Amino acid sequence: MRKKQFKAESKKLLDLMINSIYTHKEIFLRELISNASDAIDKLYFKSLTDDSVELSRNDFKINLEIDRENRIVKISDNGIGMTAEELEKNLGTIAKSDSLNFKNENEDSEHADDISVIGQFGVGFYSAFMVCDRIEVVSKAFGEDKANRWVSTGVDGYTVEECDKDGVGTEITLYIKEDTETEDYSQYLDENKVAQLVKKYSDYIRYPIEMEMSHSVPDPDNEGEYINEVNVETLNSMVPIWRKSKSEIKPEDYNEFYKSKFFDFTDPRLVIHSKTEGQATFDALMFIPENAPYDFYTKEYEKGLQLYSNGVLIMDKCPDLLPDYFSFVKGLVDSADLSLNISREMLQHDHQLKIIAKAIDKKIKNELKKMLSNDREKYEAFFKTFGLQLKYGVYANYGMEKDALKDLLLFESSNGDGYTTLKEYVGRMAESQESIYYACGESGDKIAMLPQLEAVKEKGYEVLYFTDEVDEFAISILMEYDGKHFVNISKDDLDISTDAEKEAIKNKNEESKELLDKMKEYLGDEVSAVKLSNKLGSHPVSLSTEGYVTLEMAKVLSQMPGSEGVKAQLVLEINSQHPIAEKLEKAGDEELKKYTMLLYSSARLIAGLDIDNPSEFADTLADMM
Repeated sequence: MRKKQFKAESKKLLDLMINSIYTHKEIFLRELISNASDAIDKLYFKSLTDDSVELSRNDFKINLEIDRENRIVKISDNGIGMTAEELEKNLGTIAKSDSLNFKNENEDSEHADDISVIGQFGVGFYSAFMVCDRIEVVSKAFGEDKANRWVSTGVDGYTVEECDKDGVGTEITLYIKEDTETEDYSQYLDENKVAQLVKKYSDYIRYPIEMEMSHSVPDPDNEGEYINEVNVETLNSMVPIWRKSKSEIKPEDYNEFYKSKFFDFTDPRLVIHSKTEGQATFDALMFIPENAPYDFYTKEYEKGLQLYSNGVLIMDKCPDLLPDYFSFVKGLVDSADLSLNISREMLQHDHQLKIIAKAIDKKIKNELKKMLSNDREKYEAFFKTFGLQLKYGVYANYGMEKDALKDLLLFESSNGDGYTTLKEYVGRMAESQESIYYACGESGDKIAMLPQLEAVKEKGYEVLYFTDEVDEFAISILMEYDGKHFVNISKDDLDISTDAEKEAIKNKNEESKELLDKMKEYLGDEVSAVKLSNKLGSHPVSLSTEGYVTLEMAKVLSQMPGSEGVKAQLVLEINSQHPIAEKLEKAGDEELKKYTMLLYSSARLIAGLDIDNPSEFADTLADMM
């Protein structure tokens, strides 16, 4: 037996493999199990064309064994095994992937669909050196009489010698490192921890992964006492639910999978199960929760779908698979087409990922549209929980997604209880109505009390109620729907009057110019104008705005850092038909000033704005009474 050096002949390269490529040390178990699965795949593939293979698919398995006392972990399989030459070629040459070669050599075979090798780069084996200081590999290749043992302690090289082994396959023995102040290597000698890692990363390896598990059970011979019972258990599910036919899966199967996988206590509101073939082939299983996660509106919340490659977990949360407006979606994607980096922990480039993400985005939108059409009550419940995200989606990225999301939006309106879509609103419009009217406020009840609403409703126009801060910003990006522009009824240029009414109010403002100028002077920079209005119904006074920034926009922007100077240009509107207008005309200067301040403060309160001096307002009101 002679010591041999790695053909890469670079201590620095192997040191990179062990210490720099992998982010998490626990990945080693995933890599070795994946290699074992590849070895079994090769022998199973051979069995399809070679009658000398006596094993059937049900005979294949991967076995894990833990020896805590001697700090040993063993991973064994009954796959195709390796000869001495193959041990040197595959384990003696860093970054040599026999699995990838096997896949490429057989891609045109009639049984190519049965090949599901996971290894691509040939470096996964060396990840074991992150947690152990010695590795022994005993392997017996199919068709060979003798086995061979490969041993290495890392950068010092390796040895290969002939040995005995019952049955074909490979057994890897890891001698786990001693614990340090910063590293707990003993955790990999804990059977529950190992079982947890198998479940996390390798749950859907297609062959059973078995391990002896000990459990404390009541002693049948001694009441109140417990004994340790050891059983061989299968740790993995093997067949992913998303690869099963939909006809095989019951709703409760989806629900249980969701709750156990994503730690929720309630069933999902919607299940989306799809298989896509084309530019990218992948399976997707996604869920829309019934409730928002507890941390959904915090900085700590992380969006993303789990990403699998051939059933092996690559990323627990891949954010690039979901746009922000669908950040509430839970689920996973499994694809064999991903170009992974050398550690299989992340993607090498994002071209395929973008194709998958685009297809997922389209699928979710289509499923939501179906829900909206087929189960309105269910969709409205969904929208109450997550509709705000869709509105942000309309507004974000300069409205790139506005056309795809606009028909998923719901709003309350003056039409009655419940929600309406923009399409439904337009469908109810009279032929003569040219605009979509809306009003903003904290709630539908408060919007219903706005002075302008009464006049707009008297004209027979329905008004949408915008109660979320983002509503008006989203609509400003949307601009129009079906050729109808959006109009805020609280803007000073609201146009719902006939030509005759416009002319009449114009004349009244001209006749009262001196009075209105005085009132503007009393208010100073608080308002940009004071004018008479015919759009307030039975209400005496109201505030409207001119320019782009509306009252609601100003409220939102004023809460943002660095936006202290953003203000709406307010217009104090006096109802020309209300008795207060006549009283203003007859008031003296001192009395007019008091009336002006009272009306302005009242208008601010109606608009949901604070007044600077509530005590002065109350004293003036009492004095006038």
